[in-house]
Amino acid sequence: MNKKYTYVWVSLIVLIFGIIVVPIIVDRLKSGTIVDMDRMDTVPQEKGLSYVLLNDVKRKVPSFQFINQDSLLISDKDYIGKVYVAEFFFTSCPSICPLMTENLVELQNHFKDEPDFGVASFTITPDYDTPKVLKRYAEKYGITDMDWHLLTGNKEAVYDLANSGFNIFAAEMPDAPGGFEHSGLFALIDRQGYIRSRLDKFGNPIVYYRGAITREMGENDHGEKEQISILQEDIAKLLNE
Repeated sequence: MNKKYTYVWVSLIVLIFGIIVVPIIVDRLKSGTIVDMDRMDTVPQEKGLSYVLLNDVKRKVPSFQFINQDSLLISDKDYIGKVYVAEFFFTSCPSICPLMTENLVELQNHFKDEPDFGVASFTITPDYDTPKVLKRYAEKYGITDMDWHLLTGNKEAVYDLANSGFNIFAAEMPDAPGGFEHSGLFALIDRQGYIRSRLDKFGNPIVYYRGAITREMGENDHGEKEQISILQEDIAKLLNE
């Protein structure tokens, strides 16, 4: 082919790329979706799970002490020796909480024969979510695992645990559904109390797992994929460590 025509075709391809693709990349950079979506993209892994680090130190769940749905005092020490999932929710949540609970019940049923599996559900509306209310919620959703504690207590302590302890966002927001905003993420904790996760395709810990997308949904309206499948796999890995 004549070099002149070759250069014309190459120039045309570059021009089309610039017109169509570059604006899309710029939009994604502005919205932050490149980082958010790609970092949470995971690949199957055969190796063990990563520790989540803060200033090169393994992140451990800080001490906590709350009352559960049976009015029993439960602390972080009650989970030592167990692999568990932690979440922040509230019983009157009209949006993502029912999906999160549905996913956790699915995990509960899958690991029903594992005595060392548990769940810690911290309510972000402790003034309303008394042990009695939490008990009704547990009965409504089929929460039967003796190591699944729905926890309530001092409001300031709950929010400090969420935002500083786990770095999982939770806040009062009058304009949000139900008057409160939270991330819908699940944390996975090992037998020694360390936060663990698998790595993304870039080799970085994903840190937390999406909790508000069911397997049946597959993905949400933003194109984010469900991560209950990989969370189930990773729980099993920690149980076998």
